[in-house]
Amino acid sequence: MIRISDIIEEFIKEMIAENEKDVTEIQRNELANHFSCAPSQINYVLTTRFTTEKGYYIESRRGGGGCIKISKVEYVENQPLADVILDKIGESITYDGGAKIIDALRESEVISCREMNILKSVINDRTLGLVNDYRNKIRAEILKSSIMAIML
Repeated sequence: MIRISDIIEEFIKEMIAENEKDVTEIQRNELANHFSCAPSQINYVLTTRFTTEKGYYIESRRGGGGCIKISKVEYVENQPLADVILDKIGESITYDGGAKIIDALRESEVISCREMNILKSVINDRTLGLVNDYRNKIRAEILKSSIMAIML
């Protein structure tokens, strides 16, 4: 059964895809009325489905009814993407955080399905089992160096 969150997500993705600049502006209350749901449901979808890890940038403007601008970050060159990813990974990252970044790279077709599976297996907790104290730091370094090798 399809959940309302999935429907809202697909609707917003379609709106973004229809715009030649991969940007759309929505009003939270109007979108909530369109789907007959609470505005908090729109917030939930935006905060969980349109994250920077998944390749989206959200700006929120207050006043005048409020407007939310959602941008799909498309990269003509890989260097800007690499900078964003390296910044997002930082010095330490959990498996879930790393997996979200990997999934976003796959969804954006930056990496192949095979590369996605390799990256996920390399950063999983089983692979890093012997380095408990430094697991998230080592995972971050492995993920950063692997992504850079793929993108360069």
